Amino acid sequence: METQDEFLDGETMEAGFVESFLKTIDCYVMGSRTYETALSFEAKGLGWAYGDKPTFVLTTRELPRTRDTVKFRSGDLEQLVTEELRPAFGSIWFVGGGALSAECLRLGLAEEIRYSVLPILIGDGISFFGQLGRDVALHLAEVKAYKTGMVELRYEILKK
Repeated sequence: METQDEFLDGETMEAGFVESFLKTIDCYVMGSRTYETALSFEAKGLGWAYGDKPTFVLTTRELPRTRDTVKFRSGDLEQLVTEELRPAFGSIWFVGGGALSAECLRLGLAEEIRYSVLPILIGDGISFFGQLGRDVALHLAEVKAYKTGMVELRYEILKK
């Protein structure tokens, strides 16, 4: 989302920043609504954001599969992550929705959270985490402010 904000003390986001970050990800996990949104972007000619990396879509519904790298899964999220994904992939990126993010936090599956804060308040939408049922302690590991007014926050999740 583009805004007209400018933060003079911020860093310039280097060309290739996103591409180099995406190279650090080994696989993606997303819910069905995030997958459908990605498909709609692709249908509009905006491309597939996840490259050739394995993409696991959590769903119980029948959804179109547009590439061989997409696999559909349902059932126990903890079992999927601990028995199938962690042994095969070093860096797992949980993409998108609040329901999946909250479940990862509830189950203790996440190691860090990354937020990008844009200089605009959205008036409605889906809650990012919903009800977690408990507090989750975080450690601020990194902060970057950009000239665009965007701020990136990286938190490590503290284990109890």
